[in-house]
Amino acid sequence: MSFEPGDVVRLKSGGPAMTVEQVDILAATGKEAVWCTWFEKVGNRQMVQRDTFAPAMLIKSSEPGIGILVV
Repeated sequence: MSFEPGDVVRLKSGGPAMTVEQVDILAATGKEAVWCTWFEKVGNRQMVQRDTFAPAMLIKSSEPGIGILVV
């Protein structure tokens, strides 16, 4: 499965909806990777989180996440 920036994805094992930022080759491994961003509640605030995942770990989500950014 291919992913594009702006796609909403989830880990196959579950978890929050994430937005694809970038798809590229990871320099450390030479393999394709998907850069994702999502929000996670920390205390009473929503904090942005970012991580990189192998495409095989992700599925496209039909339901975008619903959340409120508290500043």
